[in-house]
Amino acid sequence: MNQIVPSARAKLKRLAKRGAYDRATVHAVLDASVVCHIAYVLDGQPYCTPTAYWRDGNRLYWHGSSVSRMLQGQGAGLPVCLTATHIDGLVLARSGFNCSMNYRAVMVFGTATKVEDEAHKREALDAYVERLFPGRMAEMRRPTVKEVRATTLIGMEIEEASVKIRSGPPHDDEDDLAAGIWAGVIPIAETIGALQPCPLLPDDVAPGAGTEPYAPGRGFDEILRTNVGGGVAPAEAGE
Repeated sequence: MNQIVPSARAKLKRLAKRGAYDRATVHAVLDASVVCHIAYVLDGQPYCTPTAYWRDGNRLYWHGSSVSRMLQGQGAGLPVCLTATHIDGLVLARSGFNCSMNYRAVMVFGTATKVEDEAHKREALDAYVERLFPGRMAEMRRPTVKEVRATTLIGMEIEEASVKIRSGPPHDDEDDLAAGIWAGVIPIAETIGALQPCPLLPDDVAPGAGTEPYAPGRGFDEILRTNVGGGVAPAEAGE
């Protein structure tokens, strides 16, 4: 099913024209980032934790230390809300009220569960490395049993999700158009810098598999989307 039918918790109420619920758009915004924020409640206390994540089909994963309180609590089958946001520009209007930002944001609801099967765990963790550095696993040392056991892996099916996107110029009041001050968009993008070799690296060791996409000046979100077989994440849904 390509279209997600949102319930009241996921459906946009304000500026609904900026919303999207199709899986292609949801996946595109998710795939263009590596850091999310996960909100959940443990023992009556709300938390919101930033962490790295990745997607495999309709399933999201994140991982961490086996002694992590967050992961121990989530692994028992805890309802969570995961969000990821890209800031694409500052929108400078002729009044403070009409200033805004161009952004791509996704909100996902689901139930977090701990991945217990070791083969599944290894496969998912390998996929995380390959998502960032295609071909790198073939060159790296394989994780030991101890390392795998020291890592907790959480998985979550995407039960519901919504995307909200703003793009384009400012929307000023007609009376403000003659103000005589500059208005427009200041673009923002994460771009790749020059590689910084490890100081312990021998001089004759060249960058290996998985570093090729990271050419200086290239957009990080474009690289991430390309690594998983997608294009550039959609930049507009509604102004």
